[in-house]
Amino acid sequence: MLTLSWILALFVSGAEVREINLPGCSHAEPQIWYRAISDEEFVLQCALPDRDATHIYNNSLLKQHKVKWFWRQKDKEPLKAIKESSNPALQGNALWFKPVRDSASGVYICMIWEKIPCLKIVLEVQTKKAAKCSGYDTNVLYLLAGSGNSITCPGTKCYSHIEKPDVKWYKDGHQIKHRKSRQSRKLKRNEIYLNPTYGKDAGIYVCDYTLYDNTTKWTMRTAVTVEVIAKTTIHPPNFLYPNGVVILEAELGKPLELECRVQFGFERVSSMRVTWKRNNKENINEKLNQETSVCPKGLRGHTLLHVAKLKEVTERDLRSNFTCFAENSVGNATAVIQLKRKQRVFLLYILCSAISTLFAFLLCTAFVYQHWIEIVLMYRSYLVHNETTGDGKEFDAFVSYAKLDSSESDSTLISEEKFALELLPDMLENKYGYKLCILERDVLPGGAYTDEVVTAIKQSRRAIIILSPAYVSGPSIFELQAAVNCALEDKKIKLVLIKFQAFQEPETLPPVVKKALRILPVITWKSSISAAPNKKFWKYMRYHMPVKTTKMLGNCSLKGFFQRLFSLVY
Repeated sequence: MLTLSWILALFVSGAEVREINLPGCSHAEPQIWYRAISDEEFVLQCALPDRDATHIYNNSLLKQHKVKWFWRQKDKEPLKAIKESSNPALQGNALWFKPVRDSASGVYICMIWEKIPCLKIVLEVQTKKAAKCSGYDTNVLYLLAGSGNSITCPGTKCYSHIEKPDVKWYKDGHQIKHRKSRQSRKLKRNEIYLNPTYGKDAGIYVCDYTLYDNTTKWTMRTAVTVEVIAKTTIHPPNFLYPNGVVILEAELGKPLELECRVQFGFERVSSMRVTWKRNNKENINEKLNQETSVCPKGLRGHTLLHVAKLKEVTERDLRSNFTCFAENSVGNATAVIQLKRKQRVFLLYILCSAISTLFAFLLCTAFVYQHWIEIVLMYRSYLVHNETTGDGKEFDAFVSYAKLDSSESDSTLISEEKFALELLPDMLENKYGYKLCILERDVLPGGAYTDEVVTAIKQSRRAIIILSPAYVSGPSIFELQAAVNCALEDKKIKLVLIKFQAFQEPETLPPVVKKALRILPVITWKSSISAAPNKKFWKYMRYHMPVKTTKMLGNCSLKGFFQRLFSLVY
């Protein structure tokens, strides 16, 4: 049955009909009785009676789509569907009368899908005279911000012959209760006291109280709209832009917008006016295309943006003064914009030049990054003095590697030894002219091993350490430790680590060796590709070796330097 009623309600919701029958609802007894004062605002909510309800309406659009309203003026008249109109207006789950008329008296029925199948409400609208109202307060109240004010329930001025209980107050639909967080707002019988008054106190206040007429319990409901205002300004409009005279560049034949931003102080009755004039004259034959937008109004007034639009700038516009004229009840003010011919800038050429410069910079950066080692080596060869002169050292580098003893026959150690005794000297000594110190070759036997190692390292400018699993886990690790200690004492000694083969650090390594392996640069040997003389490995080796004049210098002139530099590009 209720489903049938809803189908019928949905069918007729868009228009009024002569006769609507709602089975199970038309003959139900009214559940709520309201009284209202004519020509005042009034609101009806589609909600079942609830003593503990904390709100009297909900403006959610979702609620509005679910609520259907019907009414009839007298019991014997047919029901009519209430469609969307300006008065009464459907807002959320409520019906707003702005204002409510004498003719609005009658029986109202509302239905909410799956929640309220039928709610019958009686509304009786009376004139102030019939309700015996005396000194009825206005339904619009202006309160001065920052000062003490009170809001009186207008309905308490009516039915003076009937004793009234305390008033229930609602603001913007929600019940007002005493809160510790808002000590400045107090409720006393039929009034609300605000001291001080804040901007957030503005809104629609609804007050209800109960009165009895014979056996009928009526809810008397009235509303008052509160606006919080500031003191009326005593200043004329203030220009934010333009300020005084502003010169604006414009390009002939191009559209242009002239903006005028004006700040107005608060006025209860606003008389503001803003307009653009050419040469401070309003020519009725020429109408500038002007638009106005207003920022949200506040207690300090509001800001107005007024724009004049020129379809295309002409020579006449360049000779004109455009005056923005602003006026309020206190006075007026003006500001001027003068147009100046915009010099043509060859933006395309500037943009191309900037892009070309950026591209060249990125190209140079990539080139330097790719050939940094080669550039440094050439720079050293041609433009840097020999740093080995007069340092008192005999060798350019001390070579340390894992020594092969009689119990070892691993081919890897043999290749490592061959690298240290044959390949490394062949490249660094024979090709590039460096002098290496190889313990077995250059130090006469007979002395203490440890003393010979330390002496040889101190007589060298670099210590080349060939790292491998046999090296870090064998007795040769002493030579790395000695080299680190010598480097700490003599800043001219630097270590060059070659990772000949992957290895894991034993936990027994001395702390100073662990730190050296962690922070010193490492050159990785790749047996399959690193042996060739022109590979990166040997360039990195030369990069870490001392700067000195070698027999591979070739042409020592600046011309020779640039010839080799250009050879990297081509």
